[in-house]
Amino acid sequence: MKQFKFKIRGNQYDVDIKDIVGNDVQIEVNGTAYHVTMERDIATPKTPTIIRKRLPDEVKKKPATGGSLKKIQAPLPGNIFKLNVKEGDEVKKGDILLIMEAMKMENNILSEQDGIVKSVKISEGDAVLQNDTLIEIE
Repeated sequence: MKQFKFKIRGNQYDVDIKDIVGNDVQIEVNGTAYHVTMERDIATPKTPTIIRKRLPDEVKKKPATGGSLKKIQAPLPGNIFKLNVKEGDEVKKGDILLIMEAMKMENNILSEQDGIVKSVKISEGDAVLQNDTLIEIE
């Protein structure tokens, strides 16, 4: 998120601020992770805040296990406009799986591989966030 260099009593510290939620802050100082609490007043927002738990980088980079299951994820937040497949359908690479409305545009979500639709996690009219799993293809 943000990087800083601090000099305290003659010692140099590289500080990375990873995440701030309210007064709770995740930081890394010279490569060591810390969870700290700031002392400050927080203004209460009028709109709710959606907090999504972030996965560590090691977890994100691990390949999926258990065969060739491919998860089709939402490229950006939006609404499911039209669903073209159901569980058990056979799809080819490049087939339009669904149409998603995002930023006032219709976006075709294509199959990235040949296979069979194992599960459909959404339905028409659903609102989805970026990286939500929409469809699983085996």
